[in-house]
Amino acid sequence: MRVLISGCGSRGDTEPLVALAVRLRELGTEVRMCLPPDYAERCAEVGVQMVPVGRPVRESAREPGEPPPGAPESAVQVVGDWFDALPAAAEGCDAVLATGLLPVAAASRSAAEKHGIPYSYLALCPIHLPSWLTQAQRAMYNEGSDRLFGGLVNSRRAEIGLPPVTNIFDYSCTDRPWLAADPALAPLPAGQEAVQTGAWILPDERPLSVELEEFLAAGSPPVYVGFGSSPGTIDAAKVAIEAIRAQGRRVILSHGWDELDLPDDQSDCFAVGDVNLRLLFGRVAAAVHHDGAGTTHIATEAGAPQIVVRHIVGQIYYSDRVDEMGIGAALDGPVPTFDAFSAALTTALAPETRVKATAVAAAMRTDGAAVAAQLLLDAVSQKKPAVSV
Repeated sequence: MRVLISGCGSRGDTEPLVALAVRLRELGTEVRMCLPPDYAERCAEVGVQMVPVGRPVRESAREPGEPPPGAPESAVQVVGDWFDALPAAAEGCDAVLATGLLPVAAASRSAAEKHGIPYSYLALCPIHLPSWLTQAQRAMYNEGSDRLFGGLVNSRRAEIGLPPVTNIFDYSCTDRPWLAADPALAPLPAGQEAVQTGAWILPDERPLSVELEEFLAAGSPPVYVGFGSSPGTIDAAKVAIEAIRAQGRRVILSHGWDELDLPDDQSDCFAVGDVNLRLLFGRVAAAVHHDGAGTTHIATEAGAPQIVVRHIVGQIYYSDRVDEMGIGAALDGPVPTFDAFSAALTTALAPETRVKATAVAAAMRTDGAAVAAQLLLDAVSQKKPAVSV
């Protein structure tokens, strides 16, 4: 049995796919991944076959001035790149799963349709479900996608013998997508259509480095600051470090995609690269991050109080949930003021916040990828057709 998994987005969009791929492989299923070239090293680390497609997502890997794959002006290029790769990559596969950019999902479902195999679409947050939208919003999404790249999608579909489609947003996301989010952190509202599996997080057995262990042992628990793949975070990191130091706390700073670096060589700050966050978050006083679904889930599962800084449009759901549940504080970005950050830090470091965070952590489930893998295998074994809308 072979499954094709495709996606185009940030590291947070890709890690759940990697987790599912590893779980499927453990169940004896061959996995083929179609991802931007940024993730070739990551797939090699876990031993999963990857076909690189399209442009890099990470800015530092693109030519100066080259727009990212998610930019509107890149939509035509993305459609072409993924239609060039996916129909051939899906040859011999038994199912297709996609997430990320809508043009990629449209190409993925078209490839599944071409080969007559089941197709599933993955959302990482309830607000990304089609059923979350009003009818007017959904109509706007369909009209916009049809206008922006619908003509090219249908041209490429015709080349592989498929009829034209309209309402590409609905077509790509399906009427019942999957939701890889934990019910305790992101409960599926009544009336929302999705298959909620729990979060897809790959177990991480890596130890912390000797140097990091020494830093942790040298004083009180520090505050983690990291903004993952979010752009333009240098100033936010500076404010965070100033506010944390002002309250007598130490700092662990993650370089992230912005390649953040320490402001000075004082001994109260330590910088890390790619590190086992599940292990680290269990050792910190609080975690400052960017509202990414993966980071929020890992911090919540570890019982770490959080300060979530919204950096881009759409990063609102998990920050609001952290605030509503009393397990941390949410801040509007991209650069919170020193006073706002200081107040949020006081909230996050309060004993009652730690108590609530510990209680929520106990309610989290850790088998989301296993649940999804079994659902996918069941769909194949039952010979279900590609999802219809």
